[in-house]
Amino acid sequence: MTRVLMVGLGGFLGAILRYWLSGFAQSPRTSFPIGTLVVNVVGCFLVGVLAQLVDTRGYLQPDTRALVFVGILGGFTTMSTFANETVAAAKGGALFMATANVTATFVLCLSAAWAGRQVAHLVWR
Repeated sequence: MTRVLMVGLGGFLGAILRYWLSGFAQSPRTSFPIGTLVVNVVGCFLVGVLAQLVDTRGYLQPDTRALVFVGILGGFTTMSTFANETVAAAKGGALFMATANVTATFVLCLSAAWAGRQVAHLVWR
């Protein structure tokens, strides 16, 4: 039960961080969901850093991993929002924006996860 509560607390914190960062990053001058993209890239980078540290250093006990990975980062990243915004754009006839969002999210988030692992490897050898 402790782990479940930790995930819930982490999700609460992650959702608040997501709301703040996506609102800060979103430009009112565009309908492109840049705020969601920024959150996904940052979240993927953080997952990369922490996964590398867990894999190579054994950092984070299981309860803490649940708090951070499932709770905070699960509540922070916004893949469901990304999917909904992309489908809505496509349904609204903005196929270029939908395709650009999928491409940018895919390339940048995978790159951020890889970069996070590289940074963690270099910094915490």
